[in-house]
Amino acid sequence: MAKQILLAPLAILPGKSQPQPTTIEIDLDSGVITSIKEGLVQPTEEDKDVMVIEIEEGKVVLPGLVDTHVHLNQPGRTEWEGFQTGTLAAISGGVTTVIDMPLNSIPPTTTLEGLKVKRAEAERVGVNCDIGFWGGIIPGNADELVGMLDQGVKGFKCFLIESGVDEFPCVDEKDLLKACEALKDTNALILFHAELDSTAHSHVSPPSPDPKEYSTFLASRPESWEVDALSLILKLARLYPSLRFHIVHLSAASALPSIRQARSEGVKNLTVETCFHYLCLTAEEIPDNATQFKCCPPIRDSSNRLELRQALIDGEIDYVVSDHSPCVPELKKGDFLESWGGISGLGLGLSLLWTEFQQDEKVDLGRVVDWMSAVQAKQVGLDDKGGLKVGNKADWVLFDPKEKWEVTTQSLLFKNKVSPYVGKNLRGLVEKTYLGGQLVWDHSKGVDGVAYSQGNLL
Repeated sequence: MAKQILLAPLAILPGKSQPQPTTIEIDLDSGVITSIKEGLVQPTEEDKDVMVIEIEEGKVVLPGLVDTHVHLNQPGRTEWEGFQTGTLAAISGGVTTVIDMPLNSIPPTTTLEGLKVKRAEAERVGVNCDIGFWGGIIPGNADELVGMLDQGVKGFKCFLIESGVDEFPCVDEKDLLKACEALKDTNALILFHAELDSTAHSHVSPPSPDPKEYSTFLASRPESWEVDALSLILKLARLYPSLRFHIVHLSAASALPSIRQARSEGVKNLTVETCFHYLCLTAEEIPDNATQFKCCPPIRDSSNRLELRQALIDGEIDYVVSDHSPCVPELKKGDFLESWGGISGLGLGLSLLWTEFQQDEKVDLGRVVDWMSAVQAKQVGLDDKGGLKVGNKADWVLFDPKEKWEVTTQSLLFKNKVSPYVGKNLRGLVEKTYLGGQLVWDHSKGVDGVAYSQGNLL
């Protein structure tokens, strides 16, 4: 077949909050959308060699989703995750594009050579959705940044606190100034793990309560660390207005007033993301030694969750990501102070957010899709993704907004089946995922129906 025609009683189009009847034509040779018409327009007799897909009433056609914060860890820590398993989990949840973080692979993506190794490995093993790459900023690699940017990285991630892996050390203000100087003639995007331990050199001994209790870990990473980090980030944003600055995984609602004030004072080059786990989970529900909930910065209390939720609705937070940060189960053993900090949830995001917001009159499905598709595609310069429109790549998803289901270990498709979402009852299920007009995931067939390795490197 040369052409695919979708007859969709319900489709989410750019700028539309509610789904509407739409006819979408796709050129299967190029994998691009060639026509979009309002209403259901049956093909004519002249339309030969056409695949017509009539969408069932009640099901919604969405654009392919984007997740710009994913750790796939290959090569080097492929036992934690990998290109094949991670991108399989992605397409099962309607995610057709991921951007891979520069750690925790070995080597990290902090040099041009490291980027080449990463890309070569992805090409060797294949990917099940499209994938792009972040570079990293570490002490001493300022001379590598422009070269990586020229070779297609979407921006650069840095840590203002220990990252948890030795090969990706954190940076201080001097390192950041060198990096910004190296990038000042570009419009590069710099991402911050925005925790700054202002007590790192303090001689005050912290209390030592029970490490198996979540409250102990929560107290060890206070909100003030995120607020202090924001002060440094805003200083840089004002010094380098041509560069773009971004806070990854904001967890502390107490940082929001400073963000509001900076934007009101004219800071236009700062964006913010939060994660599914900060919007859907709370500290109060975390049992002793339930280390599957541990992440950095931490999940905070229910009042903090509600403030983040409102900030997202109000547009103060720009979008939502998974921060899929897996490890082998052995590293999750022990107490909250010893275990690895990272949450696995790649592919669950659409159902999580739709469940969270389905009763909110201010949030409809179109808004959720924007947070998970259009806004992120724009952030990383993917002009042909993020919406169902003519000229875009024909990445689309069939979504049943009413289907109820339970997250089980069997339903998780990433490599290590450890997740705080196991046991959660969700509403909204991705039934099928198409990449460039080609079916790559069919929930009814599971892994037996996957069209593997159809993704491209961006």
